[in-house]
Amino acid sequence: LPHWKERLAGQYPNIKTLKIFRQCPQKGLKCHSVSRNSYYNMSTLLVVLIYRHFFVWFLPVRLVEEGVDPNHRHRLGWTALMVAAMNRQHSVIKVLLEAGADPNTGDHFNNVYDTSREKGIHSLEVLVSREDEFSSRLSSRAGFRGCTALHYATLADDPRTVRMLLEAGANPLQSNGLGHTARAYAKEGEASTVLQEFEGKFQEVQARREAEERRRFPLERRLKEYIIGQEGAINTVASAIRRKENGWYDEEHPLVFLFLGSSGIGCQPFRLKSYSCSTYCVHPLFLISQVAKFIGSPPGYVGHEEGGQLTKLLKACPNAVVLFDEVDKAHPDVLTIMLQLFDEGRLTDGKGKTIECKDAIFIMTSNIASDEIAQHALQLREEAEVVSRRKLADNLEEVQKGDDVKISRQFKESVIRPILKAHYRRDEFLGRINEIVYFLPFCHSELLQLVSKELNFWAKKAKQRHGINLQWERPVLDLLAGGYNMHYGARSIKHEVERRVVNQLAAAYEQELLPKGCTLRLTVQSEDREERSAPSLRLEVVGEDSTSRTLDIRPPLSPDH
Repeated sequence: LPHWKERLAGQYPNIKTLKIFRQCPQKGLKCHSVSRNSYYNMSTLLVVLIYRHFFVWFLPVRLVEEGVDPNHRHRLGWTALMVAAMNRQHSVIKVLLEAGADPNTGDHFNNVYDTSREKGIHSLEVLVSREDEFSSRLSSRAGFRGCTALHYATLADDPRTVRMLLEAGANPLQSNGLGHTARAYAKEGEASTVLQEFEGKFQEVQARREAEERRRFPLERRLKEYIIGQEGAINTVASAIRRKENGWYDEEHPLVFLFLGSSGIGCQPFRLKSYSCSTYCVHPLFLISQVAKFIGSPPGYVGHEEGGQLTKLLKACPNAVVLFDEVDKAHPDVLTIMLQLFDEGRLTDGKGKTIECKDAIFIMTSNIASDEIAQHALQLREEAEVVSRRKLADNLEEVQKGDDVKISRQFKESVIRPILKAHYRRDEFLGRINEIVYFLPFCHSELLQLVSKELNFWAKKAKQRHGINLQWERPVLDLLAGGYNMHYGARSIKHEVERRVVNQLAAAYEQELLPKGCTLRLTVQSEDREERSAPSLRLEVVGEDSTSRTLDIRPPLSPDH
């Protein structure tokens, strides 16, 4: 503080600077020391902005020069840029934006009473802090969570601040916690006109940016970062979503997929990564007495005011990705509701209100015909690889006209469709499915990738929790891949790694055989011909001189001992 006294008193003798800093301890502010200089944290800057009758332009500049983070939050959740925007401090807004303040940061403050309960502070103290250190013109009961500086500038009806924030990159389409954009709070006038103008420009820029990103990073490539194998499923889903993203789709009907295959082959992770939108999982109901939970109970019944699971989700997000898991187990009345949903693109809830969902994507999963898919997996995989190679070569005409890309069509018509028709007994329901996607059992190379991914997961855990470096040899991957079970998919690999690797690590750690910061190597113990025992895994501690010693892990004692 003496350092600040000298600098401020020497350069600005007529400004009551000390009175500003004298109030810092009263506000619970602390001074931090860095080498010879002293500077105040971001809360000091917030206080400086609020006390306008003491305000001078150079103080925020000096504080920022001293290393203060312009995005630091007040203890109740707001930032300096929000304070400046609400109080029309144009020079301060310019300083903060030039210093790197984020105009799209949302406020963590909701209202006085919620914040008081969350922070454990008396509501009167929160109210006084909000009025003295932010603004006294806002309601203490209204919700402000998620409001950005642009929201506050609009509430202050300050067109100049609105334009400054928008030109600095503020998102005019960003919603607060109540789902309102800044324009929802604008009065008729210049501020509303500026927001409307920049909304159109922002949408155009965003559309060009997304189109460029899709060209540079096709959906197929992005999906392959998360999904192992399943070339056919990736190609089919990516083609359908590409049509939708570029406007080449039927606007009267939603996209409907049916994912077929055995358990644990990536259906659910696939739908989570296939579309950048809100994703909901709805388990179809098996009993007729529970069908009302889907769309809501009729008037006079319990739960009428709560609404249905599906209708509430679609009302909140009409363009969501909705997963119907294990749809083959659903009650026939649920299929009737789903038929209306797929055919008309809308749904009527228990209150009689119609919910439009033509922009949604619906994905159904089923284990039907998983054995038949496994039997034809080799041919289907070869076809998918042909399609993928030709797409990489940008030879799309050959992909569509090639004679060797008809296996899946013949398989669908001669094998899959009769099975589906015998189960659902509704041609109109099957006719509304845009694409039937097959998830094939994993081949050996894909199993090696799965094992490697699982081992990397546990190696990261070992490093973070215990400081242990975990390594393994190539034969370890082959041995663990042998634990694959077609009926359980990738889950069987996960369980095999836990059973044969993680159990040994836990036992060795419990017996204090693992030095801190050591390097462990997984190796395969060769088969003993005399005892005819199967190959097993063993743990070796690798020394600094690359020498290794095998850990002697004692098996746990049985209850009889």
